[in-house]
Amino acid sequence: MAVYIEALILYIILFFSGSGSAEGISSQIMRILLFFIPSIALIWYLLSRNWKIEYWIVRPRKKDLFAALITFPVLLATGSVIALISSITSGSAALSISSPDTFAGWLVLCISIILAAYLEESFFRFYLLSKRKEMNLSSPAALALSTALFAVCHIYEGPWGFLNAVISGLFLGFVFLRYNTFHGIAIAHGLYNITAYVINAVF
Repeated sequence: MAVYIEALILYIILFFSGSGSAEGISSQIMRILLFFIPSIALIWYLLSRNWKIEYWIVRPRKKDLFAALITFPVLLATGSVIALISSITSGSAALSISSPDTFAGWLVLCISIILAAYLEESFFRFYLLSKRKEMNLSSPAALALSTALFAVCHIYEGPWGFLNAVISGLFLGFVFLRYNTFHGIAIAHGLYNITAYVINAVF
């Protein structure tokens, strides 16, 4: 029961505590320093308490590159198809995002997006799926729980954004479980989000 309480508290604090998107470079830098980095450190610390240090250390490996190379195109294709369907059915994009207009703004935004992806992957895939035995969940049940919680965090994007999060969450979880890779899916997730900003800025 304690593992469920810990997961619920983390979920609420990390994703529903009012630490939403920050406007302006200085606000984003403060969010990076005071929210993203401490949050990722907290999740990894909680994971390290129960594992031998040799097992807990996540070193980038060749399979991370492989995971990124298969995950990024799937996320991009899924997001593109859902955005297209959304624009056809509703006449507008699912979510309007504003892009920075300076190099410094883009740099800080990209760092923030990569850290946000690492935070989400640290909790929804690394934390929840790694603790599935402690939670007495099978891999499919843990994947369903992870995906459901991930999708709820994206409900503000509307029904199409929610659907995108469901499909993406299932695929990210599958890759994590199948290849036991973390950095690959986190980088692919971050690059997908950066691509959305770039496409929005161009078009």
